[in-house]
Amino acid sequence: MTIYAIPDVHGHLDKLERAHALIAADRVREGASKAPVVHLGDLNDRGPDTRGVIDRLVGGIGAGEPWIVLMGNHDRMFRNFLRAERLGDAGRDDDAYWLHPALGGVETLASYGVRARGRRLAEVKRDAAAAVPEAHRVFLEARPLWHVTEELVFVHAGIRPGVPLEAQTEEDLVWIREPFLYDLHDHGRLVVHGHTPVREPEHHGNRVALDAGAAFGGPLVAAVFEGRQCWLLGPRGREPLRPF
Repeated sequence: MTIYAIPDVHGHLDKLERAHALIAADRVREGASKAPVVHLGDLNDRGPDTRGVIDRLVGGIGAGEPWIVLMGNHDRMFRNFLRAERLGDAGRDDDAYWLHPALGGVETLASYGVRARGRRLAEVKRDAAAAVPEAHRVFLEARPLWHVTEELVFVHAGIRPGVPLEAQTEEDLVWIREPFLYDLHDHGRLVVHGHTPVREPEHHGNRVALDAGAAFGGPLVAAVFEGRQCWLLGPRGREPLRPF
């Protein structure tokens, strides 16, 4: 089974369109026109065009593209900000935290025409509720936490080792780093994730890290999997990504 993956977009519509173009070219070469594309979450924040990214994904899915879009920690913070009630957990997903300059919520709101800096939180939330289209709000609320095939688990951040998938917490699936990143055991399926930026994609045998830092000037990776085999897509086609 052929399946594609794109990690953390972070508001970069131009990079998302390039990744989609690489996948489209590979579909033609390989005769895989109906193969799904899993987006690993973190659609928003830091980049200049979160609104355009979400428009692109909502429109493509509506037009019948076989796209699967998972929830990342930044998507969850945006989702929670748009809710009427305040839904923070562990001090990280509350409204004020998301507007910290390091996280990129200010840039996300700017893409919808909402100014956040120097204003009262209640006013920003009011304007965001009016500016973000209902279709985007519904889309953010409906994001799944994982996508599973016979040999692969796609998830934003990773999994807690030794815990069955159905018992994983949302907190871990969108935020975890340790102990997942340093665990060498096989997880039953190969875990494909983003969340933690790496200089270039890494295949650790039990997991594949795809976030090459698109949020910070790096490329947005497009990858393809057949079973547990992985290739990165470039202008010249597939380049194998082998375990260390």
